[in-house]
Parts: sequence; C-alpha cells; structure tokens
Amino acid sequence: MIRREFIAAATTAVAASVSVAASRRPEDSGQPAGGGPAKGPFKLDYAPHFGMFRHHAADDLDQISFAADQGFRSWEDNGMKGRGKEFHEKFAQRMAKHNMRMGIFVSTWIDWEHPMLSDGDQGRRERFVKEMGEAVEVCKRINATWMTTPVGRVSQHLPWGHQFTNIVETLRQAAAVCEPAGKVMVLEPLNWRDHPGQFTATSDTIRALVKAVNSPACKILQDLYHLQVTEGNLIDNMNRSWDDIAYFQLGDNPGRMEPGTGEVNHRNVFKHIYQRGYKGILGMEHGMSGQGKEGEMALIKAYRDADSF
Repeated sequence: MIRREFIAAATTAVAASVSVAASRRPEDSGQPAGGGPAKGPFKLDYAPHFGMFRHHAADDLDQISFAADQGFRSWEDNGMKGRGKEFHEKFAQRMAKHNMRMGIFVSTWIDWEHPMLSDGDQGRRERFVKEMGEAVEVCKRINATWMTTPVGRVSQHLPWGHQFTNIVETLRQAAAVCEPAGKVMVLEPLNWRDHPGQFTATSDTIRALVKAVNSPACKILQDLYHLQVTEGNLIDNMNRSWDDIAYFQLGDNPGRMEPGTGEVNHRNVFKHIYQRGYKGILGMEHGMSGQGKEGEMALIKAYRDADSF
C-alpha cells in the first residue's frame, strides 16, 4: 500500500492504488481487519482446552465461544468426567451452538506411583472396568467418542510378558463396555522423563497392546510431545501405527508449549497428517509461552502459521 510520504507521486498512480486497496477485504489476505490471526477454519481440527483463553473469556463456556470465533472446531478437557451432570448439559448445549466436536477426557483414575493394571490385581481390574462404564455415560451426555485411558506403571515383580497379558485382558473387558455405545479408549505414549515407569512409554508397545486387544473400542492417542521426547522420528513413527491412530495431541519440545517454541517442524508434520487424509481431532495439550491476551493471540497465530502448509 502507498505510504503517506509518497503522496506527491502522480495523481493517477495514487488513485489507482487507493482503488485497489479499497477493494481488498481482510479475508482476501487471510487477516482480520484489526490485524492478528485470521479467523477462518483451520485446515486441521485443533482442540483447545479450558484455561487456554481465560484472559479473553473468564467463564469456561465463553472460552468455547471465543475459540469458535477464532476458527477452532473442537474442544478437549482432561477433567471433564469430574465436572458433573449439570455442567455436562450446559457444555453440550454450548458445543452444539457452535457445531463443535468434543475431543478426549480422561476415563479413569490415574496412579502415577503404583501399577494399575500390569500386576493383574482383580480389585483394580474391576474398578477400571466400572469406571470405564461411568466414562461411557459421560460420553453420551457430552457427545464425545474418545477417552484417554491410562494403564499405569510397570510392575517390579512380574516379567514383561505377564504384565502385557494382564493389561490386555483388562482392556478387553473394558472394550466390551465401550463397543456397544460406539465409544473408544485411546492409549497414549507417556515419556519416562516426565512420567517415570509408565508401561505405555513407546509407540511400539501401544501398537502391540491395541493389536492384542483387537477391538474398534481400543485405539492409539498419538501424543506428539511424548513421542518426540522418547523416540523422535515423528512421521515414520506415526506411519507405522497409522491405521490404529484415532486421535492426536500436540506440544512442542522442549517446554511442552505451542508450535514454534521448540525443535519440531510442526508445519511439515501437520502437512503430512493432512495429506494422509486425517479428519480427526488434534488436541492442544500444552502450555502457552506468552502471557495474558497477547500470549493467547500469539498462540493462535502459532497455529495459523503451522497450519499454513
């Protein structure tokens, strides 16, 4: 656009330039009139979570509306199961208003210090299956499909093969609860730097578990932050498990912040996921490097940049 200091240029040139500039709309360049990130839909379906836009909307449900206005089409919340029926109903109404999809929530308790399923304890197995049934009911209330499903730590007292078998047997029983409702448990890698001793630390172990359970109700949550910490080689590793991946989660490394803050080339990774035809959700399970409203807008811009492949 012609700067003020060049107004002395030929009158016809100025007139032509002003005419062209006036005919342009913000959406022609992908930017809103006031500057900042564009607000149209993203190519991929990224899902923020509560608190991510708290400086733009203090109320949880209003954060959903703000996200929808910014072009996000899904939402996720690890703690949704514990929010209660009244909130679930209000949440479902707000999501329906914006035609948004619900992503994951955590289905059962998590014990970071002791084995949950690997040692074959019958009491914990029964509790796990019972809580999975409760999670299915939550799915129905909030129109969700996927549930993050922890299996817990390795056991120090059993060979690996027996632990694997114990986990598979429990997951099969839980899958029998999920299948009739069309709901899906998703297992994610949990790196040992942040979560020492977790059984599902690597993508090959998760793939083996899913294949052994052999149910449409048990799939992979490919968390790219954890995968990068433990294994790297993101594109090759996701390709090996592609047919069993039902959900992605994101976070750059180091720091577990938004794309562009670490070592991962998210634009290339997102392009690969898009070109493979993925139509599911990519959960934004990470922190934010900036502060306040400016930090929140910078986060949105980071996704716009990574999504511009």
